Amino acid sequence: MRRGLWGYVFISPWILVYAAFGLYPLLLSFYLTFFTYSFVRPEDYVFVGIGNWIQGMLDPLFWRSVVNILYNQVIFIALTNILGLGTAILLYKVVNFGRLFRTIYFMPVVISIVVVSLLWRFIYDGHDGLLNTILGYLSFGAFKPVDWLGRPDTALGAIIGVSIWQAVGFHMVIWLSGLQTIPASLYEASEIDGATTLQKFRHITWPGLRNTAVLVLIVITIQAFSVFAQINLMTRGGPLDATQTLVFQVVVRGYEKQDIAGGSAISVLMFLFVLSISLVQRYLTRARVE
Repeated sequence: MRRGLWGYVFISPWILVYAAFGLYPLLLSFYLTFFTYSFVRPEDYVFVGIGNWIQGMLDPLFWRSVVNILYNQVIFIALTNILGLGTAILLYKVVNFGRLFRTIYFMPVVISIVVVSLLWRFIYDGHDGLLNTILGYLSFGAFKPVDWLGRPDTALGAIIGVSIWQAVGFHMVIWLSGLQTIPASLYEASEIDGATTLQKFRHITWPGLRNTAVLVLIVITIQAFSVFAQINLMTRGGPLDATQTLVFQVVVRGYEKQDIAGGSAISVLMFLFVLSISLVQRYLTRARVE
């Protein structure tokens, strides 16, 4: 009992911080969705039931944000996993300078997303940005400059590219840790049996990474839904609402429009949406994990 008591004592600071900055805001947001509440006029405090939920779902921007998030999630999950796993496999086989390359690939993760967003905003500049300059040189001047963040058909893809560039290093480390748990004796035995590289990956590497894949899938889903800083600093949801996201809608409604109840309703809907996707993912991977 004493050991158990000391364990709760040691984790109590984290519990208090989580309760104050995580659990309490979540419960308060859920409570405020049933009322009309605003910082500007706090006296207008009227119970409206699920009216805020209905109003939020009837807003065309809400569904535009949902579509953008789903599109972002599919592209972000696919490319980040492919690049992260591919990089991890290459670095796993590198003996010389392996740590140097791991550090280089992981550097974007530790850089502030604000700095990353501002940096890539200059790269995507429609006139003399680095990307247009490089493409112009490679095409010997045939490529015409593109305003990557100012066009509805390229803005969301540009945002996804920034997110992938920063996230690949983090997922590379997770995949690399999973690769290190696979016994080397399995690869040695497969070489004796004459297995090809593709057969090693199919029958040894990928089955050994199933638990890691579940973790990566959950983490990357949360990252795809929580995209905000890039949108806020690079496009502000435009052009023509092409880069609207649910998190950005929550901030705009709750703080810029001072509609706390409306922003809380969207945040709760997003929470339920993410929870549903996570439960589906858990169900689909349940048999393999257990």
